[in-house]
Amino acid sequence: MIQKIISGGQTGADRAALDFAIAHGIPHGGWCPRGRVAEDGVINERYELTETPSADSAQRTEWNVRDSEGTVIFSISPKLSGGSKKTAGFAQQYQKPCLHLSREREGDDAAKKLSEFSVEHRLKTLNVAGSRQSEEPGVGPFTRETLERARL
Repeated sequence: MIQKIISGGQTGADRAALDFAIAHGIPHGGWCPRGRVAEDGVINERYELTETPSADSAQRTEWNVRDSEGTVIFSISPKLSGGSKKTAGFAQQYQKPCLHLSREREGDDAAKKLSEFSVEHRLKTLNVAGSRQSEEPGVGPFTRETLERARL
């Protein structure tokens, strides 16, 4: 049973996960870049995020992987790129379980796969990462819908 959701606060998958946690009363947190920087400006204070010493988003990405028990990466495309690809690399480096869910590949099976992943690895703290809204419009709703249907 997921007891905390962490994420980096970027638009798209990150914010959808944080909004899901807030809506369901699930504790949330995570690291965000210094200055609370995101593609749409400053990340709202309602998201209980801690700033990293660096404004470089790679540090936020690494620390969220490091501080979770497992990571799920959401995308529309089946191919990871940019920060999502870095997230998968950090998960491998820290030997943490990582699941990539693509709307094009998993579709309606995404929620079932996420539920099975969280049970299999007995996750209590889940890092949710993925594409930003400008890179893959629709990734936020896909993330939110999958989290809702997975019944974490």
